[in-house]
Amino acid sequence: MNPIIHIAAVGLLTTCTAFAESASAPLIVVEDRGGASALPYYQSLDPQPEHATPPAPKPAPRVGNAADAEAAMLPVRSTQLSPGEVQHRVIRAPGLTPLFLVGDDERSRAWLQQRQEALHDLRAVGLVVNVDSAAALAELRRLAAGLILSPASGDDLAHRLGLRHYPVLITPTGVEQ
Repeated sequence: MNPIIHIAAVGLLTTCTAFAESASAPLIVVEDRGGASALPYYQSLDPQPEHATPPAPKPAPRVGNAADAEAAMLPVRSTQLSPGEVQHRVIRAPGLTPLFLVGDDERSRAWLQQRQEALHDLRAVGLVVNVDSAAALAELRRLAAGLILSPASGDDLAHRLGLRHYPVLITPTGVEQ
C-alpha cells in the first residue's frame, strides 16, 4: 500500500475513533486491511502521552491601548504605490465595501478635502498606504473627519488591482480618482 495513502487512512481512522469515543458510541470497524504501524511517521512530531499534563498557557503579549498598537505599525510604506494620476476603469466586485487609498502627501490631502462628502455618502473605508508617524496620521484623520482611516500597506491590493498610484477610490463597479 502506498505510504501516503496508508498515513491518510490511519489519520482518518484515528479521527473517526476519537470522534466515536467522544460521542460515546461504539466503534464499528468496517474493514481492516492490516498494514504497518504509522507510529514512526508521527514520532518526529513528538507526540505526548495521553495523560501528560498540558503545558501552562503562555500569557498574551501586552499591547497596551489601540493607539500604542497602531503606532507600532508605523511607518507604513507601500513600495508599489506612489502619488499620481489614476485612470478610471470599470471592475466587477459585487459586495466590495467601497475603500480608498491615500498617503501623507499634498495630492492626497487635497483629494480627501474634495471627495470627503462623497466618501461619507459611500461609507468608504480609507487605507493610509504611505505615512511616517502617528502625528501625520492624526492630521490626515483631522482632514477626513468622520471617515475611517487605517494605516496599512497597499502593495497586495496594488498588485491585485493593477494600481500604481493613489489617491484612489475603489468601489464594486470601478477604480477612480
